[in-house]
Amino acid sequence: MPTHLHQSEDDKFIPMTSVSTGNLKQVRPDVYYYTNQIVNFALVGDASHWVLVDAGMPKCAQEVMDVARSVFGAQAQPAAIILTHGHFDHVGGLAGILATWSVPVYAHPLEIPFLTGQQAYPEPDTTVEGGMLAKISSIYPHEPIDISAANPQLLPPDGTVPGMPGWGWVFTPGHSPGHVALFREADRTLISGDAVITVKQDSFYKVLMQTPEVQGPPRYLTTDWQAAWESVRKLEALRPNLIVPGHGQAMEGEALAQGLRKLVEEFDTIAVPDHGKFVPKK
Repeated sequence: MPTHLHQSEDDKFIPMTSVSTGNLKQVRPDVYYYTNQIVNFALVGDASHWVLVDAGMPKCAQEVMDVARSVFGAQAQPAAIILTHGHFDHVGGLAGILATWSVPVYAHPLEIPFLTGQQAYPEPDTTVEGGMLAKISSIYPHEPIDISAANPQLLPPDGTVPGMPGWGWVFTPGHSPGHVALFREADRTLISGDAVITVKQDSFYKVLMQTPEVQGPPRYLTTDWQAAWESVRKLEALRPNLIVPGHGQAMEGEALAQGLRKLVEEFDTIAVPDHGKFVPKK
C-alpha cells in the first residue's frame, strides 16, 4: 500500500449539492454512474472485473468506496482508476481511495504534473461571465494533489484503456491540458468528463435542479476555448448514443444528437463566455 499520498494543500469540503446527489444509476449492463454532490464518477464492469472513472469531490473517498461495494460486493476493488483529468472535483477522494485500494491510476501525460505535486492549475476565473458558481469559484481547490507514491501511469499511446476492453480514450483538451474522454464503439457509449456536460455548470439554480442541456466545459476552469471547441467537434463526430458526463445527467438518443450538433454549431455563443481571463479578445 503506498504511503505519503496527499490531497492538495487547499483541500477542503465544498458545501455544494444538487437534487441528484447520492443517486446511483445504471445506464448500460456494465456502466453505472453516481452523483457525488455536483459531479459524477463512473463504475464500468462487473463484480469480477471493474474500473473506476474519476474520484469525486474533496473528502469523498469513503463514499466512493461504499458506492462501489454496494454495486460489486463487500470485497470490491477496481482493476484500475482512470482519470479524465485532475481538477479538484474529479480527484477529490483519490488519495484516500489509494490508501485503501492499491491499484494503478492512469491519466494523460499532460495531467501527470497536476497529480504528482509538480504543477498547479490556474486559479478558477471569478471574472468570467456566468452565474453564482462562477463568481464564488475562488473557494475551489486548485493546488495539485500528490499521488507520486502510487506511481500514476500514462494512458497507452495506442488509445486503449487499461482494464476496459473495447473502450478507447479520446484526447479532448481545453478544459485542462490533458483531458480525455472514454468511448466504446460497440454501443457508442461516451464518458465525457468535462469536455461536454449536460448542465449549465456556472448556474447555481441549474446545477441544484440538474436542468438538462448539452453544454461545453465549466467556464471558470476552462483555459483554452479553441481547443475545447475542437474537442467538442471530435466527440460529436463519434455520434454517441449515450453520454455519461462529468456534470449533469446521462443523456441519450436524439436529444443528445441534437444537443451536440447545436453545441458544435453555436459553441461561441453557447459555451464561450463573453469575457474572462482566458477568453480570446473579440
